[in-house]
Amino acid sequence: MMAGYAEAAVNRAVKALVRRDDDLASRTSEEDDRIDRLEVEVDELALRLLAMRPNPAALRFITMAMKIANNLERVGDEATTISRRVVQLSLEPQLPQVSELPPMAATVLQMLKDSLDAFVHQDSARARQVIPRDDAVDELNRRLHRELSALMGERPAIITRALNLMVICKSLERIGDHAANLAEQVVYVCEGCDIRHETPPPSTPPAAHTLT
Repeated sequence: MMAGYAEAAVNRAVKALVRRDDDLASRTSEEDDRIDRLEVEVDELALRLLAMRPNPAALRFITMAMKIANNLERVGDEATTISRRVVQLSLEPQLPQVSELPPMAATVLQMLKDSLDAFVHQDSARARQVIPRDDAVDELNRRLHRELSALMGERPAIITRALNLMVICKSLERIGDHAANLAEQVVYVCEGCDIRHETPPPSTPPAAHTLT
């Protein structure tokens, strides 16, 4: 449920950006409240289970479930950040860089979905495939920041719009980070192996995705 709400919140916020729809953006805050409540429920249930002194495998599962819930809550926060910037951006004409954000959002949402599917199916191989894909998201974030910084130097009048787009881009990059974190946690659940600080192998660029 948390994952569904988190994915819907990000999807809605980006659609609101493209459509310049303030009402759609405002609904993201409602989604975030649901996500926050579910995180509390997950933590409470996990604490009750921990009090039962589970075996090592179950202990890994419970503790990672708490971390996964925390990452999903952060995804909801980032969606709220995006929606707030969308409302500000709707007051002025769009910049061309807006068109690059929906594909970026689709990529991080697919990463999130694949990580969660790996958790549900206890598939560490699938989880490991998610992690290197974060590099492409990071590079796109850096490129857009460079473009927008240069544009602000050339056209001071667009500084506010460019800064808002930079915040949105950074939020999407952070969602990719949370998806990668989830994948690492799935590997730990399945293998008992902490890979957080390992250097991942180079990845091939992921296929383009579209928002649904």
